[in-house]
Amino acid sequence: MNVRIDDVDRKIMAQMQRDASQSLDEIAKAVGSSKTPVWNRIRKLKDAGVIGQQTVFLDAEALGFEACFFVLIRTSEHEADWQANFLKALRDRPEVQEAHRLAGDIDYILKVRVRNARAYDVFYQALISEVRVHNVTALLSMEEIKSTTMLPL
Repeated sequence: MNVRIDDVDRKIMAQMQRDASQSLDEIAKAVGSSKTPVWNRIRKLKDAGVIGQQTVFLDAEALGFEACFFVLIRTSEHEADWQANFLKALRDRPEVQEAHRLAGDIDYILKVRVRNARAYDVFYQALISEVRVHNVTALLSMEEIKSTTMLPL
């Protein structure tokens, strides 16, 4: 579905990105509108797929997930069956927070959040037992400097 997005829509989405738990009244006040038009615009954006799942962010470290690894994967396999198995393995693993297929020397990069290095090794051993990969390089993040899901509207 194709939807026209104007400045008011952008303001609404910016407010929702900042804090999706705001009431319609709070969002309407922030964007200089009233509740019903804001609700209609949000519904339009949801129906069009522009606004997706609303969720809550949890503090990984507070919950004991202290290690974040970026995993670089090279493969010599590019057949459809291999890709389907690989994608299933990634989707089945809750440790994988993000997965991207890349252009260039590296085929895939994963963001993997685990409790510690030992937990990463368990993840790694399980992954390579499910799918064949040519080379895996794991990089431990020493410090998260910036992390956001907000788009620059």
